[in-house]
Amino acid sequence: MNKQSKVIPNSEEKINFNDPYEIAKFIKNAKKSTPVKAYIKGNIRNINFNTNSLIVFGEGNFRIIIGEYTSLIILLEKYKNEIEDYYIENDRKNSAIPLLDTKEIQARIEPGAIIRDKAIIGKNAVIMMGAIINIGAEIDENTMIDMNAVIGARALIGKNCHVGAGAVVAGVLEPPSKTPVIIEDDVLIGANAVLLEGVRIGKGAVVAAGSIVTKNVPSNAVVAGVPARIIKEKDKKTMDKVKILEDLRG
Repeated sequence: MNKQSKVIPNSEEKINFNDPYEIAKFIKNAKKSTPVKAYIKGNIRNINFNTNSLIVFGEGNFRIIIGEYTSLIILLEKYKNEIEDYYIENDRKNSAIPLLDTKEIQARIEPGAIIRDKAIIGKNAVIMMGAIINIGAEIDENTMIDMNAVIGARALIGKNCHVGAGAVVAGVLEPPSKTPVIIEDDVLIGANAVLLEGVRIGKGAVVAAGSIVTKNVPSNAVVAGVPARIIKEKDKKTMDKVKILEDLRG
């Protein structure tokens, strides 16, 4: 899998999102954001709420306003005598990294998945409910990340893989000397398995449910246990058990 190098909008600087130092610098320099949505009612029919930093919907005595909390508070204070009541929704505070815009991604992403910006999701990948994918992670084509799995920062997952429900693929930002988890093509990770920092799972390997993987796994090996150890080579019976379904990825 190739390391990522992207151009940040409005900047000529290229950021390698497999480099922990560059990610840390990117987070440090990012404009921190507390986006909110406010519902406002009152004697506001003739008030112009529109500013460069706020998006306003509605008319008459009711408005829905979307934007940064700091800008909204200024507006609420300015018109406090005209505003009868308001309610503010927010889901983050001083966030350095927004969620990934998934609208144009050619993958299936189910409700409740949390994918941070600068992650890469390959064609026909499947991201199930509750999965969490951190900055710099890469999910290649036809790979499924099952329910409540956690894919840490910089983790690289190959094609045609399945990461089982509740599995944890450790991320690495701190300490920066650690290498990320790399999962090669055609790998199956069982439910609730844990892959620790720096391990590499070879092509076609199988990690049994509940295993804790602390060292590299050879290609086509089947590992199980705490810590995980090789119990056999993948045979036809195992291949039938771990076969992925293309219909789930179309």
